[in-house]
Amino acid sequence: MVEGSDSFAARQRAFEQVPIHRALGLELLESSPGAARVRMVASPLTIGGVGGSVHGGLLACLVDVAMLQAIIPALDPATDEPAGTADLNITYLRPALGKHVVAEARVLRKGRQLAVVEVEITDDAGRLCAKGRTIYALRARGR
Repeated sequence: MVEGSDSFAARQRAFEQVPIHRALGLELLESSPGAARVRMVASPLTIGGVGGSVHGGLLACLVDVAMLQAIIPALDPATDEPAGTADLNITYLRPALGKHVVAEARVLRKGRQLAVVEVEITDDAGRLCAKGRTIYALRARGR
């Protein structure tokens, strides 16, 4: 979130270098320990859902991407080692229409082995289109 900070700028630059992020038109709007916002620009590549909406599989991908941007800055580099997404679920509430969809991720709890992150996806009008919840696995560094 600290958009002027060097750490956010570094995360944003790294985010922009990931090929799938570029292909899907993803933009990192905010990333701080425990919170993140990622925007997807609708394009012919992302449209494929009901009534010309963003494809549901890509919304699930957006949940995972936003979750990572919230959890990775929250990890302690001395003790935490990322181990991957252990579980991801998504509930679709309405078609995601418009030029953009935004995923807002929030870490609900981070333990020694698991972190739970909730993600809300909204459309241009601010309507809630989907809710996701992930469980992210962690390992103790050095194990």
